[in-house]
Amino acid sequence: MIVLPYSTLLFDIDDTILDFQASEKRALEKLFMHLNRPLTSEIADYYRQLNATLWQRYEKGNVTRNQLLNSRFTLLFRHFGEDIDGASIEKQYRSFLAEGHDQIPGATQLLTDLSQHHDLYIVTNGIAKTQERRVQEAGIAKYFRQMFISERIGFQKPKQAFFDFVSQKIDHFSKQNTLVIGDSLTSDILGANTYGLDSVWFNPAHLHNSTPAEPTFEIDSLTTLKTIVN
Repeated sequence: MIVLPYSTLLFDIDDTILDFQASEKRALEKLFMHLNRPLTSEIADYYRQLNATLWQRYEKGNVTRNQLLNSRFTLLFRHFGEDIDGASIEKQYRSFLAEGHDQIPGATQLLTDLSQHHDLYIVTNGIAKTQERRVQEAGIAKYFRQMFISERIGFQKPKQAFFDFVSQKIDHFSKQNTLVIGDSLTSDILGANTYGLDSVWFNPAHLHNSTPAEPTFEIDSLTTLKTIVN
């Protein structure tokens, strides 16, 4: 019998397994074509900054999921001097976003290899229908035993209640044998810290960690994960 130090692996999806940046870029382009408006680099950059700020506020519990989704395009267009119905535009954007399932290089091979001897799960704060469609169409759903999505659970990473729910749904859950893998210091790594789990910060861009979160490991390539979990 093979005894592994980390038998349970909790994977974030966006920018860890699936390339969210590519999906977001394509979705914005399709949205602005649909709206018959030019998408300038200034608008795209501001949207990414605004969206990141809103998701961080959601992680902290300062805004609800619906407030985030229904306000981001209203705030975007308001910044550029126009009042629009952001909620209706949001629905169209999410439809385009759900079509994107580009993978991080090496993701499928990694999941194929790890799923042979480990229990893999998804832990995500993303929108449920969007994430479920992207995972299915990417062809990677078969590698995961279950998807834990904050919208379904009622709590988001990094909250302890999110990980409480996850631990209760996994048979024979053990903190010592569980590893969280993700790109977000404020969501994945901080959540792992708070719950007493080891973590891997996927940081291909070699960003500086200026947060209180402390990853157990840091990698810039998914293939490196194999040496950690085995």
